[in-house]
Amino acid sequence: MSKQFLAIIATAAVVGAGATVAAVVLTGGGSEPQQQPSAVHEGMVEGTVWVANEEGDSLTAIDAATNEVVATLSGVPGPHNVQVSPDGRGVWAVSGHDAFALMLDPALYAPHGVIPTGAEPAHVIVSPDGKTAFVTNGAEGTVTAIDVDSMEEIATIPVGSGPHGLRPSPDGRWLYVANAEGTTVSVIDATTYERVGDIEVGKTPVQVAFAPDGEAAYVSLAGEDAVAKIDTATRTVTGKVDVGSGPIQVFVSPNGRYLLVANQGTEEEPGSTVSIIDTAEFAVTDEVETGLGPHGVVVEPASAHAYITNIYGGDVAVLDLDSRQVVARIPVGLAPNGISFSSLAPAPPPESVIDLALEPMEEDMPGMDH
Repeated sequence: MSKQFLAIIATAAVVGAGATVAAVVLTGGGSEPQQQPSAVHEGMVEGTVWVANEEGDSLTAIDAATNEVVATLSGVPGPHNVQVSPDGRGVWAVSGHDAFALMLDPALYAPHGVIPTGAEPAHVIVSPDGKTAFVTNGAEGTVTAIDVDSMEEIATIPVGSGPHGLRPSPDGRWLYVANAEGTTVSVIDATTYERVGDIEVGKTPVQVAFAPDGEAAYVSLAGEDAVAKIDTATRTVTGKVDVGSGPIQVFVSPNGRYLLVANQGTEEEPGSTVSIIDTAEFAVTDEVETGLGPHGVVVEPASAHAYITNIYGGDVAVLDLDSRQVVARIPVGLAPNGISFSSLAPAPPPESVIDLALEPMEEDMPGMDH
């Protein structure tokens, strides 16, 4: 996590310290589309969990069937976020230090392409049709749109201050961007690459998520220890609920039953819980202890397990959503934050530690294709 964003969260925690943290609720969030569901076997699922280790300058690939690390890919300076493409055949990451986006071929554990972004890129997502990638540029107040096939920039879109997390609507038409240095979520028309408005949501919005039907969106508010619900038809906030300290990422289970909220807290006063919200009852049903500084969260397509990065603990917690128990804890790199799930089982790596040997990026360097 960048020092700038840590400062934002620390300030937000002070602002929100006087708020009463209640066991209240929230409905659905966004999910990562996958072409094939995970197969549950012996209590586990088939697939690959990808983790961005920001202070470790690396990515980790975990076999979801065994909860074991299969490969560590080094040489990505300061990766804050990682994202699997909808078909699972591409893995995206951003370098917050060197300002570029990287697309990996997970079958080869090798770069497919690299493209410059704006300063301090934070998150990358891929459109539901897999054709476009979008990157938030935290230091520039913009979003970069990238054509996946050509690995070329399509547009640079102005948004709010300190854009951080972003997600597409289920139909791919809209992109919601959380502006962490302000109080708004920016709305982008993903077909024209134009910002069409801003929604006032509250203090320090960090990440967004959509309900499966697209009728509501949700945003974590680190400055209020809360989550806001947005009516996407009117683009207005219709309610807020309290969660744990310093909520960061939010994710809805693909079956639509639960919304998970990672409560990171601050480095000085780390959080340790994930709030589990029953979407039908619109109530928090559990606060589960998952580790030191929960930051990123993803739920695999079978909705049996959630995976949570503990940014201050250096590990990933595997949470059984039926028993509400952490069933595994997997050491990864330093300061793990972004996390994403692929329904494709991991390919056999050439070795357990792989140096990606990326070339230094130039400001005007075109995308490279390997």
